[in-house]
Amino acid sequence: MLEFRNVSKSFWTGSQRKVILDRASFRIEPGRSLGILAPNGTGKTTVINMMAGLEKPDEGEIYKNCRVSFPLGFMGGVVSRHSGNENARFIARLYGLDPDYVEAFCRWLTDLGEYFDQPVGTYSAGMRGRLSLALLLALEFDIYLIDEGMPGTTDVEFNRKAGNILRERLRDATVVVVSHQASTLEKFCRQAAVLRDGHLYMFDTLEEAKQLYDYRTQG
Repeated sequence: MLEFRNVSKSFWTGSQRKVILDRASFRIEPGRSLGILAPNGTGKTTVINMMAGLEKPDEGEIYKNCRVSFPLGFMGGVVSRHSGNENARFIARLYGLDPDYVEAFCRWLTDLGEYFDQPVGTYSAGMRGRLSLALLLALEFDIYLIDEGMPGTTDVEFNRKAGNILRERLRDATVVVVSHQASTLEKFCRQAAVLRDGHLYMFDTLEEAKQLYDYRTQG
């Protein structure tokens, strides 16, 4: 279970205070994947980072009694001057896993060849996306966090392998995905919420959330 209790979060922009959450309370239960619809600039990434523990709330508490992933696409734990191999082994030790296994898994899934032993800073955006997803899938979590869907890659074989593994993971896991597009959420969840003006409006179905989101966005 992942629960927010009266959580508030805001930032000072230099001219005004931008409220991300205002005393928000909600719970994510195992087996009930959640999609969060939010326009760009409303704090989607901040909310997902708080779930992962990468950012702290200003007020309130966040309770976790399960394994929550880092956000898909998050590269903050990856050191650019180190190779993909070195980063994979570091992440493995960080999570208490066998470095040899994580290295082998990521090397196989990314299929980067000799680039896997080159500094990540030399990677293209697509190569970095493949490494990020491989690192996420090398670890097993109860809740997977996805910010704006899957990282883009034109590698058909990678998409096939990664997609099969992700579907297998999600059979027994829960996913939380945030996006400004309802079509992204449809791939992962039925329950949905709308983030707007510091409030999180929870709905039992994605269709109900879309109605409010479309109304507020068009309005």
